[in-house]
Amino acid sequence: MSKTIVNALLLLLVLVPAQAVIFNNLAVFGVALPLVFIYVLITLPVTTGANLVLTIGFLSGLAVDVFSDTPGLNALACTVLAFMRRPVLHLYLPLDDELGPAPLGLRSLGPENYLKYMLTMVLLYCFLVFTVEAFELFNLRLWILRIVCSTIYTFIFIYAFASLASRTRREKKL
Repeated sequence: MSKTIVNALLLLLVLVPAQAVIFNNLAVFGVALPLVFIYVLITLPVTTGANLVLTIGFLSGLAVDVFSDTPGLNALACTVLAFMRRPVLHLYLPLDDELGPAPLGLRSLGPENYLKYMLTMVLLYCFLVFTVEAFELFNLRLWILRIVCSTIYTFIFIYAFASLASRTRREKKL
């Protein structure tokens, strides 16, 4: 495994418990919930094999499900998110050959492409999570509100992580 994958797995070991202990308790009015552990799936390098990405996605979702007592909800959404990485990336960037083994981020994709890619991935994840959850008690207004608010809330947190990671990498190179 490459150094980037090992770093991603270590970050996942931090973000999954943080999601269960900290971020699940940061719900705003019971509507917006930051789902920050998906940051690892969003930033995995394009050159990472599909089987490894799907495995990481499923296991990270399963771990959050175990900690959060949501049976299979996050595992399903993370697996679909891992599967949709390349198609979503190709919406905004036609060729991934020039990206190489670097993690996807502000520097590798450029700010505009990265923000569009990240927003699409977060929206897809929130849509999946809250759609599967809404099968129990369906309230259309609450469903849409949860998707939109959680997408914005998660986007803000993930953008902050991406900015910090970009700044840290830049300072290491200096």
